[in-house]
Amino acid sequence: MLNNARGRAHIHARESATKERKYTKMSEWSSKKEYELSKKREQLVVKSNDLIQKSRFDLSILEQKIVLNLIQLIKPTDTAFETYKFSVQDFCKLCNIDYKNGGNYAMIKDTIKGLRDKSFWVKQGKKQILCSWINKARIEENSGIIEIRLDDDLLPYLIELKNNYTMYSLINVLGMQSKYSPRIYELAKSNEYKKAFIIELQELKEMINAEHYTNYSDFKRKVLDIALKEINTVTDINLTYEPIKEGRKVTKIEFSIEKKLPLERYLASIKAINKTDKGHKKQ
Repeated sequence: MLNNARGRAHIHARESATKERKYTKMSEWSSKKEYELSKKREQLVVKSNDLIQKSRFDLSILEQKIVLNLIQLIKPTDTAFETYKFSVQDFCKLCNIDYKNGGNYAMIKDTIKGLRDKSFWVKQGKKQILCSWINKARIEENSGIIEIRLDDDLLPYLIELKNNYTMYSLINVLGMQSKYSPRIYELAKSNEYKKAFIIELQELKEMINAEHYTNYSDFKRKVLDIALKEINTVTDINLTYEPIKEGRKVTKIEFSIEKKLPLERYLASIKAINKTDKGHKKQ
């Protein structure tokens, strides 16, 4: 009886040890996956200030996140665009989109098609250059791997930048839900060294495609206030603004920029990303 009891105890101990090792491996695997995801979210987006300050385009929030995800895949040593690859599943995890939802897979596919079909203008001195976002895109249905080549029109604004550029971590925009937030955030980042800047109200509206808000109070409520709330919640800066009037009419906006502590920004960004799944519906 004693030997049987010892045998059962030994088997139980071995089973417990096996379970513990499995749990430890799963925990390590989970931690590794989380670490890799965290690293991807911290990758740098680098853009020419001309692409930020002198372009006019209208992209949904999801379209912007796909473009910014592509830009962060560009290596500093690249002298031309490569065919950049990422999986639907990885992109969904990056943005906290439910990748098991077939509707979201279709939404991403439609979003890429929308990007392929869109063009936009960039000012260069007295000229305007018509640019496209995507030259070619492929999706492997079985693996969900997306292959995209950016259009060569974008080369001067994304490759071999030596000066007059803006750089920030991708995580700063992943928690955003308003399509105006990334544009205003980038505009602020490109002027961050000044700590404050003034922009004509009409110029700002044209830049972010919000000209249909002809009434300033509507623009303030539906664009500025929402964008600044997101920027101040999820990014590495705090942004405030003051309207400047000529008579009774608001004609300019003065923005003031304050840098946040890194840990404050990181924790806020993660919290916001975890709430974004419902914010990626078509706008």
